[in-house]
Amino acid sequence: MGPFVPDIISDQLNLVVALILGTGFGFVLEQAGFSSSRRLAGVFYGYDFTVLRVFFTAAVTAMSGVLLLGYLGLLDTDIIFVNPTWLIPAIVGGVIMGLGFILGGYCPGTSVCAAAIGKVDAMFFVGGGLLGVFLFGEFYPLYNVFFESTFLGPIKVFDSLGISQGLFAFLLIAIAVGAFAATTQIERRVDKYSAPSLAFNTRNHIAAGIGVLALGVLFVFLPDRKTHLISMVSDPQYIASHPVDAMEVDELAFRIVDHEPNIRIIDVRPSEEFAKLALPGSINAAPRDLFGKDWISIMSQRHVKKVVMGENENQERVSYLLLQELGYENLTILRGGYESFDKTILNPSAFIPTGSRWDSDVKGFREKAHTDILKMIADSKNKGAAQPKKIKKIQGGC
Repeated sequence: MGPFVPDIISDQLNLVVALILGTGFGFVLEQAGFSSSRRLAGVFYGYDFTVLRVFFTAAVTAMSGVLLLGYLGLLDTDIIFVNPTWLIPAIVGGVIMGLGFILGGYCPGTSVCAAAIGKVDAMFFVGGGLLGVFLFGEFYPLYNVFFESTFLGPIKVFDSLGISQGLFAFLLIAIAVGAFAATTQIERRVDKYSAPSLAFNTRNHIAAGIGVLALGVLFVFLPDRKTHLISMVSDPQYIASHPVDAMEVDELAFRIVDHEPNIRIIDVRPSEEFAKLALPGSINAAPRDLFGKDWISIMSQRHVKKVVMGENENQERVSYLLLQELGYENLTILRGGYESFDKTILNPSAFIPTGSRWDSDVKGFREKAHTDILKMIADSKNKGAAQPKKIKKIQGGC
């Protein structure tokens, strides 16, 4: 199911929800007339565009829900699975499916819907589809090179067009509204007496069209939540006006050497730097990663002190303030950043006395911490650095 934040739907409840949604989906298809091959074929002959209206409505509704839930922070859109694209094979497959749609009067989903209510032609269509799947698998070695050609990866339409997500949403809504209006006129010209659109209330449909276009305009100006928050906490004025707690290098070194369980180091340095050297018990995270649901269990432990460590204090402050905006507590940054920890503990320069009577103790502690922490780092490398369990991409679709 959807990657809700927090986990509204558990893995166990997923199956129950999937059953309910699947039943509802089949009911909607049947009520929309998708079990009728004549109605489905009407799209190609111009006398019935119910299929187009239902699919456009579903697309706009789903898209709007994803965008709004993502903006409100209730949906982790970064882990929604995007089907990879193989361009030419996809075009060829679409042509084959379109021809089958015209000849048989069904697509795979609607054929199952019709077969479920006893349509004999749909049963033959489903049987033909299963036979096609079997033959495709048997003869796959003959065209596997073509099948895997022109790979473009999990691209998104708005990225490939070079436009924003919000602008694409508005354009899709505008196209949907335009298609509704155009197909209504085509239906009434092709079938003057029994076109489905004759039953429409024109005033209500115009109002609905204006309303959904207004929603599209909202999407154009609705910022991406993650980008917006990161930009906000990165602003120098925002940083200057929001104080942060800081932990000294010696205190962090002591806590590491003491194996304190109630401390977690959040290393926000680039992954390449983290791979070279990671402090014991630290976890690497880029700012955008901190929005993910896989971090909730770690960051929500109020009794655990989360120490944000970056290359410098400015980088730490940005991540600290971002975590604060996301509602996490018990945060602190490392005074001077990783650079200070490195110069003081890992690769120390000559100790400079401060004139305090504790100088000898501090010097002795740093020497011991240097040896102990380097050994812990070596042991950690042998075992593999701990990372939070990655949430799998959420897959689904018709």
